[in-house]
Amino acid sequence: MAIPAFLAELRAVVGTRPLWLSAAVSVVFDDDDRVLLIQRADDGRWALPGGILDPGEQPADGAARECLEETGVVVVPEVLAGVDVSPEVRYPNGDVTQYLVLVFRCRPVGGEARVDDDESLAVGWFALDALPPMIEAEHRALRQAREGRGAASFLWEGGERP
Repeated sequence: MAIPAFLAELRAVVGTRPLWLSAAVSVVFDDDDRVLLIQRADDGRWALPGGILDPGEQPADGAARECLEETGVVVVPEVLAGVDVSPEVRYPNGDVTQYLVLVFRCRPVGGEARVDDDESLAVGWFALDALPPMIEAEHRALRQAREGRGAASFLWEGGERP
């Protein structure tokens, strides 16, 4: 998985010290109420499509870009469904990062679900009662997108609030 050029330049200056980065996640439902998932190439886990925002990129644009790059599916972000902070992530090379994660509920408008880059091993649509194993953060983002009524859901003092 390639590191974005801006991040490689930043890492050249700060080394492996902790960085605070923004990320956008797309929760995409099709007409059959199935959700779009990727199997990540770096660790084999199933996840919602998403990734790091480029400098100056609007978060909804980043969510749509990441979804297209990872899945081949063109989406329109409709609702900012959640705002979250990841735990600290320590990569095998020693880099440390923590992410501000913006979760968007999205509508598919084109393309075809397929592995479209080197970040995914597999891509597919899954019924909500037949999801592959995922970490809790993925389930939380999925709940935020399913239950959101237009207002963002976010964590406050350790508890989820509307």
